[in-house]
This record gives sequence, structure tokens and C-alpha cells, in this order.
Amino acid sequence: MTEQRVQKVLAAAGIASRRACEELIATGRVRVNGEVVELGAKCDPTADVVEVDGERINTDPDKLYVLLNKPRGVVTTADDPQGRPTVVDLVNLPQRLYPVGRLDQDTEGLLLLTNDGELTHQLLHPSFEVPRTYVALVPGPVRKRALAQLRDGVELDDGVARARSVRVLEEEHGRALIELVMTEGRKREVRRMFAALGLTVERLARVAYAGVELGELRQGKWRFLTQAEVGRLHAAVAEGSRPAPGGQRWETRRTTRGERDARAANAARATRRGGSR
Repeated sequence: MTEQRVQKVLAAAGIASRRACEELIATGRVRVNGEVVELGAKCDPTADVVEVDGERINTDPDKLYVLLNKPRGVVTTADDPQGRPTVVDLVNLPQRLYPVGRLDQDTEGLLLLTNDGELTHQLLHPSFEVPRTYVALVPGPVRKRALAQLRDGVELDDGVARARSVRVLEEEHGRALIELVMTEGRKREVRRMFAALGLTVERLARVAYAGVELGELRQGKWRFLTQAEVGRLHAAVAEGSRPAPGGQRWETRRTTRGERDARAANAARATRRGGSR
């Protein structure tokens, strides 16, 4: 693609007006391929990495990123030979998008869809340890020993599975809401972990992925990711590939306690009311 002036590329990406984008460049807040640029610089929006304040911007108009709140009963495929409703059926766009990984038919919540194959591969590769946050409704109360086992590792038929973190959100009426942060996407992994501990998952929802959160989006609805959220996905991959001291990996975008509590409250409300199917 022909190179364009950086301020034009930023304005086309919806960052700000052309004049405001020129101000961003003039104050040294814009980088192209890691280098601070000056007014008059050009870039290829389909090939170059453009950042504003250290956050990567999606400058390729052909790349789309969608967040769907997947209902239960919908399969995570582009086409289904059995004629069941698919996640692609719910996203009414002319472009061909593909889900980033899978959610089981009976699991609900956050699912990303995109035509960015390279980013999809990176998000799904186990070596990047991209965090996925789930909320599970199980019979309660859940003993501290069981929570510790989820963190320390549960033996499954395809190897040990462990949660990066586990916490109880609520316990009432003989049920418990458990939040888990996972870094793999194995088939029915969370359900199998609980089953190995003798607990049946009554309901399971994914509420966050790589720092992108489901929020208040209604079931069956979708929206485009913001520039900041797309940048967060790239940051999750970049940080996941960089080992921290002691061999551990840095956690993607540390949230505040207020953000975590708000997310937990949203998840609890959604799980209690059941939502649409």
C-alpha cells in the first residue's frame, strides 16, 4: 500500500482530528516501528506498527476486531453442518470473521472474532500465556483446599491444568460463584478441572480476555473493539512472550481492585439472572 502521512493515518483510524493528530506528532507522542516521528513523516498503514502514547493503533482498515457476548446453545464455528446457530450468524457483517479460539456450546460470555490471522495465532498459542477470566457457578460452599488445588494444578487426561488465580465471588443458597484466570484454552478445561474435584459446573461464563472485558454487553449482542482494546491484545502478546525474573511471565494489564470488583459484580448479576439463550 502507498505510504501516507502519519497524521492522515491516525485521523483515518479515528484517533482524533487531523490537526489534533499533528499536535500528537509534534509533542513526540507518536512512534512508527518504535521510532518517534516528526511532522511530515509517512508510514504504510497496512505494514508499519504505529503507536500513540505507547499503545499500538490499528491502522489497517481491512482488519476488524469484534467482541461478542455469546449465549449458551450457540456453537463457536463459522459453519455448522448440523444447522445449529453459530457465532458468525450473530455478527451481521459482510466481512468474513473467525472466532479467536472456542467457547463450548453450553458456555457463554466474551468471544473475540477477527480477520487478523497473525494476532489470532499469537493469542491462542500457549507460549504467550494470554489470560482468560471465567466465572463458574458450582455447588457451594467450596472448601479452601479445592481452591488451592485449582491454583496448584489438577491432573487431567491431557496433562496438569492450573489457574493463575482463583477467588470466591459469592456463596449463598448452596451455590458458589468462583472466578478463575486461566492461561490456556484447552477443550472444556475449566469444567474438567472442577469435575476432577467432584464439582459440577452449573453455569460458566468468560468475562475477560487479554485485558479486554465483557462489561454490560447483552447476550447475543456484539460491538467493535476500541483502539485501546486492540492495543491491549497486542500488549498481552508482547508481555506474554517476555519472561519476568524467576522464570514467571508478567501479567497483562494489572487491573485495580475497583475494576476487579466491578467485573465480579457484573458477572454475578449475569449468572444469577440467566440471560437469554
